[in-house]
Amino acid sequence: MNICKTKDYEELSRRAAAILAAQVILKPNCVLGLATGSSPVGMYENLVKQYKNGELDFSQVTSVNLDEYKGLGPDHPQSYRKFMDSNLFDHVNIDKTRTFVPNGLEPDSDKACKDYDCLIAQTGGVDLQLLGLGNNGHIGFNEPADAFACGTHCVELTPSTIEANKRFFESEDEVPRYAYTMGIRSIMCAKKILLIVSGKAKAEALKAVLCGPVTPKVPGSVLQLHPDVAVVADEEALSLL
Repeated sequence: MNICKTKDYEELSRRAAAILAAQVILKPNCVLGLATGSSPVGMYENLVKQYKNGELDFSQVTSVNLDEYKGLGPDHPQSYRKFMDSNLFDHVNIDKTRTFVPNGLEPDSDKACKDYDCLIAQTGGVDLQLLGLGNNGHIGFNEPADAFACGTHCVELTPSTIEANKRFFESEDEVPRYAYTMGIRSIMCAKKILLIVSGKAKAEALKAVLCGPVTPKVPGSVLQLHPDVAVVADEEALSLL
């Protein structure tokens, strides 16, 4: 595991963008596992700048996103498909027919999850998986549990996750209670993993992920078992180490 300490969020975003850009340059037809939330926004801004400067070409890239809220369609302003369009896809030359997000409108949870696992397999596997970290140590929407979930599954969001995400909605009542998320097995099958963490609020979780026991009670701790993980975190997030 390689840990890169940055001064602040801006530097974190530049460093993370450089790692992802290098993957695209070294393998133009790579498969990227992408994430949403506040952590990667600055990274996506940097990638868009590099594209507009002629430094990056996304035309052969395939992407698979970690998760999507159950019940939200791609045009819903808070869907993760909409997030990706607004923050990256609409601003670069990626082929949107090769950008994939779980189908939030599929009411049959088993079907939605099985279909997404099949889709990931058909891509040939993720070359670089981007992850953020929840305050409770979750990655994707893999919440603390008694066992690691293997494949894509439907998860009931914990109160802490709902609390963290309500800022994106008009009220807490509008936050979906369920989401489809890539499972731990799918994440761990990626050839490389990039974990980005910012802010003091994540410091305790990051310490548990990096230094604590590997346990499904802290889902991100499983990354200790992956052979190629880069952690880019700012001083505040690393303040307890």
